[in-house]
Amino acid sequence: MGFKLSELCWRGPAEQLQDTAVTQPAVFLTSLIVLDVLRAHDVDADLVAGHSLGEYAALVAADVLDWTDALRLVALRGRLMGAVDRRTPGAMAAFAGLDPARVEAVCAAAAAESGQVVEIAHLNEPGQTVVSGQVTAVRKASEAALAAGARRVVPLRVGAPFHCSLMRDIEDEFAESLASVAFRSPRIPVLSSVTAEPVGSAEEIVAALRGQLTAPVRWTGTVTAMAERGANRFVETGPGRVLAGLCRKIAPGLPAHTTGTVEEIARTVDDILAATAAAPR
Repeated sequence: MGFKLSELCWRGPAEQLQDTAVTQPAVFLTSLIVLDVLRAHDVDADLVAGHSLGEYAALVAADVLDWTDALRLVALRGRLMGAVDRRTPGAMAAFAGLDPARVEAVCAAAAAESGQVVEIAHLNEPGQTVVSGQVTAVRKASEAALAAGARRVVPLRVGAPFHCSLMRDIEDEFAESLASVAFRSPRIPVLSSVTAEPVGSAEEIVAALRGQLTAPVRWTGTVTAMAERGANRFVETGPGRVLAGLCRKIAPGLPAHTTGTVEEIARTVDDILAATAAAPR
């Protein structure tokens, strides 16, 4: 890595952890460690997906990638994305209460007015869409969204304008690194958040990881597809609880567990093992 990742995760400083070149490998590795703890307690997945960066942890969970290869890719991804932000400072914001079609229209108008890029980056759940782009264009889109009836607009603290066309400059360099890594067939189904569909071959997986740089995250569609394929609960592995909250909104009839603390991990293990023991055989 070239720096002591574990030291930063344990002790900070927070400012350095917020650098996307550090944040991405830190979140990725923490997610894998949680996965190892869950597996040690007989909790494993039947199918997996990841929200953007989380797709790399999903691929390791499905035995598609060795974790060391995935870590190298994630570290490079973070460095390249951070470089984009230094060349063209960007921003992201979450819009609540506008449907995606209205958000797309707001972005188009803001881009035309500012002469800058602002695009849909995340389709997080039916009532929440995230936009990404250059600072002025994101600000204008945020103002227009409120005027169009959005309940809330929340600027996001991010290290780069992810999942928009500003990332096109790094696609070729990242694709070279993808081509140097060995991908295996998934042990369990992996759904790509770019297409909200399963990816099986190495070619499909590489195309999804490359496309992920500039394409929006279709999380609503991905979670819906997981439920349709028989998922009866969701477990967010790693820090935070945002994804579990989104899953509850997208598939409200299914439990969603978080694992960001020792207590949450213990509760998740207990709940899943109890449900498994009670299930009819």
